[in-house]
Amino acid sequence: MDLKGKKIGFVLTGSFCTFQKVIPKIKELKKLEAEIIPVMSYNSYNLDTKFGKAKDFIDEIEDIAENKIIHTIQGAEPIGPKKMTDIMIIAPCSGNTMAKLACDIIDTPAVMAAKSHLRNERPLVIAPSTNNGLSGNAENIGKLLNRRNYYFVPFRQDNPITKPRSIVFDAEYIIKTIEFALNGEQISPILL
Repeated sequence: MDLKGKKIGFVLTGSFCTFQKVIPKIKELKKLEAEIIPVMSYNSYNLDTKFGKAKDFIDEIEDIAENKIIHTIQGAEPIGPKKMTDIMIIAPCSGNTMAKLACDIIDTPAVMAAKSHLRNERPLVIAPSTNNGLSGNAENIGKLLNRRNYYFVPFRQDNPITKPRSIVFDAEYIIKTIEFALNGEQISPILL
């Protein structure tokens, strides 16, 4: 599928360990001539972690996207009314964000962006990354899998030995999942 000119909302939430897998995919989408509208949750926009400094991630993402990052609820709310996105991806999508989406709790820029985008009946792609995906968050994943316009990047156990309930998306499937979702199809298999 040709992604040239497609307006892709790219939302990052607090699974910081996956940022280095996600940022190259933003670059790849930009090379395919998609327009990137970057969004970050409060935590991903503000917290320095062992995986990097927030300002460094912000600068890199804005440089790639050639757009300023939306990082407030007020900034994210107009996405739907202004029809700013053809498709949106939340990558990484933390367990916290999936739980909020499943329970319709709209209290961060990330979930406001998703809610606003979904009002236009357009696809929302979820790239799950959570330590409790096969325990406490499994119910929320199940709810989202059964909702209209939600699509999942294939995911697997992160480390079955040391983190048996942890799941993480496969970054190599991000673009293919976006392409399938734009055609109203869930890429299979969901679980790798």
